[in-house]
Amino acid sequence: MLKGFMVPRSPLGHASIDPPPPWHYSGDVLAVEFWADPAVTASMLPQGLTPDPKANGHAFAMFIDWQFTASNDEYLDPARYQYREAFVLIDAQLGNRAVMFCPFIYVDNDAALARGWAQGFPKKLGSIFQTRTYAAPSAAAAQVGPGARFGASVSAHGQRLADARVTLREPVADPFTVFNRPTALTRYFPRLVKGQHDKPAVNELTVSLTDNLKLVELWRGEGQLAFPQVPGEELHALGPVKVGAGFRYGLSYSVTDLEIVKDYTK
Repeated sequence: MLKGFMVPRSPLGHASIDPPPPWHYSGDVLAVEFWADPAVTASMLPQGLTPDPKANGHAFAMFIDWQFTASNDEYLDPARYQYREAFVLIDAQLGNRAVMFCPFIYVDNDAALARGWAQGFPKKLGSIFQTRTYAAPSAAAAQVGPGARFGASVSAHGQRLADARVTLREPVADPFTVFNRPTALTRYFPRLVKGQHDKPAVNELTVSLTDNLKLVELWRGEGQLAFPQVPGEELHALGPVKVGAGFRYGLSYSVTDLEIVKDYTK
């Protein structure tokens, strides 16, 4: 009997690209808020979500340096389970519920790519970097404090897709006054069978569930953001109409479940 939570399934189950949940995440986040053309953000929402009338195209560009583990000390294998990620979250409504939706996301690790597809994150491979801070003070270690500067970027196929800069000014006492919306996602897996290409095997509107969510040491400052136009990508369509604040903080949570709001195959 073949074993494994994900493919490839094998006799021992050790070859699976990812272990089964619970999944635990810890990371450093660099974020820049921005406003895009509301017509563009509305066009990127899936069936079941509507534009937030108060948002006026409000969104976040997020860059995260992640460390992952499941139940068997996977964090001790950083080559497999340490990774970086860049994505966009746009404000939306799920009925009367304020949510965010992720239209684009890039990651530099295959295990994270697979977990994302299972959850509904439309992940693609990319090259993501962000300024890190270190315990030993140095001109090379961006210390978290007033005036500290951080940068981030994402590239794919040798082309730069996004550049971000953040200059910190002050701490935010309650991080959940800034980041307080759950993330809505679409789990979509097509059929390859001839005549059924427009009839996906899976087409679900979901909401990501996060256990033990922690946001710590949130700092706010000025943000800068650019989305260069690149063939084969559509991130540039969100080219900021206006750029707002920049943020840096620590983030951790666990994943054991998923809320399925609507199954569109039924």
